[in-house]
Amino acid sequence: MKLPYLLTLLFITVLCTCGFAQNTITGRVVDKGSGQPIEFATVLVSDATTKAGIGGTTTDLAGNFTLKTATTEVYLDISFIGFETRRQEAISFSAGQADLGLIELAATGQTLEEVTVRAEKSQTEFKLDKRVFNVGKDLSSTGAGALEVLNNVPSVNVTIEGQVQLRGSGGVQILINGKPSVIASEQGNLLGTITADMIESVEVITNPSAKYDAEGTAGIINIVLKKEERKGLNGAISVNTGTPENHSVGLSLNRRTDKFNLFSQLGVGYREQPNEERAINQDRVSGNTVSSEGTEFRNEFYYNAVLGTDYLINERNVITLSGNFSYEIEDQPSRNDFTLTDAANEILSTWKREEETEATNPKYQFELQYKRDFEDHKDHDLIFSALGTLFSKDQSSEFANTTLSGLDRDGRQQTRTNFGQQENTFKVDYTRPVNEKMTVETGAQYVTSNVNNDFSVSNFDGTNFVVDPDLTNIFNWNQKVLAFYGTGAYQFANLGIKFGLRLENTDLETLLETTNESNDQNYSNLFPSAASSYKISDAVSVQASYSRRIFRPRLWDLNPFFNPRNNFNIRAGNPNLQPEFTDSYEVTSIFILGETSFNVGAYRRYTTDVVERITIFQDNVSITTPRNIGINRTTGLELNFKTIPAKFMTITGDLNYNFFSREGELEGTSFDFSADQYSGKMTTKFNLPLDFDFEVTGQYQSAFQTVQSEVSEQLFADLGLRKKLFGGKGAVSFSVRDLFASRIQESVIDQVEVYQYSRRLRGRFITLGFSYGFGKGETMEYSGQRRRG
Repeated sequence: MKLPYLLTLLFITVLCTCGFAQNTITGRVVDKGSGQPIEFATVLVSDATTKAGIGGTTTDLAGNFTLKTATTEVYLDISFIGFETRRQEAISFSAGQADLGLIELAATGQTLEEVTVRAEKSQTEFKLDKRVFNVGKDLSSTGAGALEVLNNVPSVNVTIEGQVQLRGSGGVQILINGKPSVIASEQGNLLGTITADMIESVEVITNPSAKYDAEGTAGIINIVLKKEERKGLNGAISVNTGTPENHSVGLSLNRRTDKFNLFSQLGVGYREQPNEERAINQDRVSGNTVSSEGTEFRNEFYYNAVLGTDYLINERNVITLSGNFSYEIEDQPSRNDFTLTDAANEILSTWKREEETEATNPKYQFELQYKRDFEDHKDHDLIFSALGTLFSKDQSSEFANTTLSGLDRDGRQQTRTNFGQQENTFKVDYTRPVNEKMTVETGAQYVTSNVNNDFSVSNFDGTNFVVDPDLTNIFNWNQKVLAFYGTGAYQFANLGIKFGLRLENTDLETLLETTNESNDQNYSNLFPSAASSYKISDAVSVQASYSRRIFRPRLWDLNPFFNPRNNFNIRAGNPNLQPEFTDSYEVTSIFILGETSFNVGAYRRYTTDVVERITIFQDNVSITTPRNIGINRTTGLELNFKTIPAKFMTITGDLNYNFFSREGELEGTSFDFSADQYSGKMTTKFNLPLDFDFEVTGQYQSAFQTVQSEVSEQLFADLGLRKKLFGGKGAVSFSVRDLFASRIQESVIDQVEVYQYSRRLRGRFITLGFSYGFGKGETMEYSGQRRRG
């Protein structure tokens, strides 16, 4: 495939044709009353003809600033908290230079204070095919991190493990400034390096247009960062400790000059993640029952380093190069106690199964991006990006059964895993506003994924460990996805419409080397999209959208190997799994009533070749694998709201209800049924005296039915307390996830011949942290990386 080379050639060609800014504006900002310099004042430059912003900077410690611009028809807006904003027009250039001398800002009175208070509130609005959450000072001045900001966005939830969910569903794609990024990648949870004050807005796209990957159904969250320049050395440090054992230290540094923005992050930590499990497998034909109970641990030391730079060729051309390296050392001491009983409930045997696992996980990631902003319009741009990731795992495990009473269950088993995965993404996006009402977008993307998993199982014969050929193999998984897209949008007075079409070709190859079993697939699909929004009034807007989506089986859905930690309850992949397709329709409206905003929506999803996990039983052993079974029709209603009943209190809530019907058949068994499920979440924040913030969140998830099982309801609560220090530069925080240890997941399979019960509990997580920002840095959070593999 020659596409990566063509994209690289395009990147070099565009780069070589870029122009360089020729005009420089300098000046010095001072207090009109005292004549003292105003440091860190904001200076924005805008095109005098289009009124579009084209750049900006902040003043240094002496109040000086320097700006470069490719055009002479400009004006400046100079502002700082507590001072009136001043506009500097009719700027004259001589030999490309304009020295504005002293610029005096006058202190403001009560009027500006009232405006500032109104501007502090985070608000939600519609923009054609997305919902935009504008981050106000109620969040950006608290020292919160990106995950906390996301937890305040309607429809978005962040789980205990740091997984971001949209309307209760995982698999959300997170972008930074509209593109994949090292910071938001699945290789690690580095969102903690982004502080709330760096975030301009969060865009929630529940029905993505053809511009975005057709992968997934939950939607897209795009974090838009501010373009503010912070010259000098800025940074922040964060220290956390908690129980279960959870300790980390993170350091973030940023150095900005006229041409370069150097950024880095270093982190180290240790954490324990216990998981209490209980299971019952009953064979109703023989009457035998195997029950197990135990605690599984996943403990790890982790080290992480991020280094990157933005090179400002000029104010319209920027290159970003960054890299991420992390290293994990895992230890998994686990124990399960088993009991075997007969039909009369007499105990036949009891034994324990212990595990000792060691693993090392190095991870690498790089990102190269070039962005060209064209002069004619602020939204006219070209972006070339390349993102590469490499993850590997070397793991060895030993399992030992020790008989405690009754029948002999002694035995030993070893497993070995040598795993490697590499993924590369090449992407070109071009956006062109034809005029103030019409915009077109086009682009291409090429993604390659390559995996090799060498897996071996050995059993102890009394003298040596002997390889089990039935459970030993080498699994190769190679996938290539090539995509092209185009969209067009038109904005009338109060009505906007957008149409798009995306073509994707998927080339997938899987191979089990030892047994020479292969599954090669090559398919092409069209993914249309359409969206429309109508602004009825300043208080009411309506949006309607449609898109077609795809869910491609992930590696672990296809990989047939399993971890025999509990060898009576086994999960394995299915190399023959096919993708599922979803047609998604939505109608959503927003109502703003004073200090309260409501989002009310209805959605419909039609999914074919649905991937479901099916469990089969044999000799009290359950084996669960994903299978394609029929179709699913889902109809849902959603309500999100945010209200500020008092100056010190903010309440947000999410309610979701859906009804679904399943139709499908597998090996002569019908899986037709209908059911419903609902969930709710409410968060209340209190701004208390002495710079204390308190937050409590309650969530409820109803019981629901799958093709085989009934899954229990869950009701749980989280809380957090933060004390700001040193004028907001520092903060001490205390948080408790799953306050009552009530987030218990239970499922039951109740059939004529078999009965299975399973229960999982992660338990209560308590964290105490301190963070401090220096220079012009803000407090930050560092919580390590999300587990993988």
